[in-house]
Amino acid sequence: MARIRTIKPEAFTSESLAQVSLTAERTFFGLLTQADDHGRHRDHAAIIRGLLWPLRPEHTPVDVEDDLNQLADAGLICRYTGDDGKSYLHIVSWHRHQKINRPSGSRCSACPVHEGGTPSDHREPSVKSHGGLTEPSLKTHEHRSEDSSRVQGNEKSPAQQGFTEGSVNPHGGLTEPSMSPQCTDLGPRTLDQGSIPTGDASAPAPTPTARHLIGEYVAACSNRPPGNVLGHLGREINKMLGEGIDPRHIRAGLERFRVKPMHPSVLASLVNEAMNAGGLARPGIRPNVPAHTAWTNPVDGAAAYAEEL
Repeated sequence: MARIRTIKPEAFTSESLAQVSLTAERTFFGLLTQADDHGRHRDHAAIIRGLLWPLRPEHTPVDVEDDLNQLADAGLICRYTGDDGKSYLHIVSWHRHQKINRPSGSRCSACPVHEGGTPSDHREPSVKSHGGLTEPSLKTHEHRSEDSSRVQGNEKSPAQQGFTEGSVNPHGGLTEPSMSPQCTDLGPRTLDQGSIPTGDASAPAPTPTARHLIGEYVAACSNRPPGNVLGHLGREINKMLGEGIDPRHIRAGLERFRVKPMHPSVLASLVNEAMNAGGLARPGIRPNVPAHTAWTNPVDGAAAYAEEL
């Protein structure tokens, strides 16, 4: 059943969401309201279309499938197959941005990438929104407190034993896999997204990501391109980076695209041109075509034009 969820202000300045189309962004926000208390949902385009786009017949299940592909490419959702053989999806940043009080059990298999693939048909121990411990973990701390009190000769009441451990900080002190760097697509609220990283100047420069290259491209444009164009360019760049193509060639291709904008699918051809255009002018690159020789006046004019004369 759909629940009330939280959308933070920085979601609208998220560079990950900026890589996808507006319809994919709406599908993402809609999934926040339909996912269970652990951020999981069935990965079925027709089902999701019926839940999120019931009054938009022009947005078909095929369009929703494209939305899901864009969200997966941008790292916003993780699509996987559960133990039951069914397809599921998991909102990667769920535990970072959604604080669920008393989460219910999940009928969806756990995400093997971000949640370790734990069984999902039982209630999972978790930390409440105010840092309180759930019943299973509270009992564990009570037993530890009781043992500690007996060793020190200071027997305490059961009501006091649950609080002898160090108190949990107001934010819950999460140590679950959901706090891994893969789940920080929106970035921490205290981090300036435009800050320049500091460190040892001798360290090698990090390899730019598709998001950085898209940011450079947008900064060079006189007007910000449409979101669909940026999302398509981001997916093309991700594919080329995955192939190990030098970011310098991708930048050169983006510059060609900026000077003469075309369909984003031609970016790979422009990058190939930037990589290999210099070799087309070298002699011998086309062995079947004779090299061009500049015309000069013949030394012996009578012999050269004997038939014409």
